[in-house]
Amino acid sequence: MPTIISHAAIPLAAGLGIGEKYIPRKLILAGVIASMLPDADVVLFRFGARYDSDWAHRGFTHSIGFAVILTLLAGLLFRKTIPPAISAAFVGLSSVSHGLLDMLTNGGHGVAILWPVRQARYFFDWRPIEVSPLAASRFLSRALLIARSEFLWIWVPAIIVAVGLRALRHHQGANA
Repeated sequence: MPTIISHAAIPLAAGLGIGEKYIPRKLILAGVIASMLPDADVVLFRFGARYDSDWAHRGFTHSIGFAVILTLLAGLLFRKTIPPAISAAFVGLSSVSHGLLDMLTNGGHGVAILWPVRQARYFFDWRPIEVSPLAASRFLSRALLIARSEFLWIWVPAIIVAVGLRALRHHQGANA
């Protein structure tokens, strides 16, 4: 997995790039939470979940099915202040981005992205992101390698997308 902080790059880039008119700050925050929430599944190891179980790390919380649950929840929670389609789509895509980023890592178990339809775990064929170990002691010895990998393959593209979206928004505003 990328570090939990790097999962926030996707909703931050999208929200800041699209702009507060459509994606208010509270929705960006909800997207950041939705992008990080799947890693809360590591708590289930304390309750006996095996790594290859649907209920363990990179299982159901990393799936499109879990993102659908968050999508519905966001639509309900923000329905009075943000159009449900916008809040649901933003939070749902933020959540799905977590599993997709994990599928780009070079280690660990695959991601149950299609749960509950399929229990199989998947990776992309191309996996440039250095996996971040779950154990803090193993992370510390590889922190610089992981930070470099995440900066190159997650943060730089996210910044490019955010800047591109802002430029497009300003260009369209100038032509309106």
